[in-house]
Order: sequence, then C-alpha cells, then structure tokens
Amino acid sequence: QVQLVESGGGLLQAGGSLRLSCAASGSFLNIEYMAWYRQASGKQRELVAQITSAGNINYADSVQGRFTISRGENTVYLQMNSLKPEDTAVYYCYADVDRGTWTGRFLKVWGQGTLVTVST
Repeated sequence: QVQLVESGGGLLQAGGSLRLSCAASGSFLNIEYMAWYRQASGKQRELVAQITSAGNINYADSVQGRFTISRGENTVYLQMNSLKPEDTAVYYCYADVDRGTWTGRFLKVWGQGTLVTVST
C-alpha cells in the first residue's frame, strides 16, 4: 500500500504565502512523477504544477511566477506566494509510483487533499 499525505493548508489573506508538503509512504521502488492539482468548489480538478525525477517542471499559466514546485526523493512541495482569492481550493498531491513488483507494478496515487482558503 502506498499513501500520500499532504499538509500545510490553511486560511490566509490575499497576498500571503503558504507552503504545502506531501510525503509518500509504503513500499515502492521509486516515484518518477509528482504533481499538485487543485479543485475549487463547483469546478473540475486542474493541474497546478508537475515535476519529474529528472527535475523537469511545468506550471499552469494561472500560477506561473507565483508558485514553485520542488521535490525530494519521496516528497513534493508547493511554495505558494502572492496568493489570490481565486487560488482557494482543495489541493491534492499526486504521484506515479513504481512498486517494482511483478504484478500491479505501477500505481497512480492521490493524497487526501488539503484546503487552502484565501480571503480578500
């Protein structure tokens, strides 16, 4: 069983900063790809930022220049600066996990989500 556990969400005012963390636990070989998604109330889940084990990074246009994704071997972080009310959402960590097993080797794993609320 592989789990992703997020932390760092909260309530803050517009213009503030917040850092989200996500840690993978369980038995696996490696994690090639990790990402942050978010889902605002009444909207579809959207990709915020992604990072590969080689360090390739991409951001959604809406967060480019304000958010920074980084990772360790089994962790991923999202530094969010200059937050806006429209950044309010549940933020989810995601990972493509290689368990290195003969069956069910590759897993797509989601975290439980952490709420970020940005007030005016």
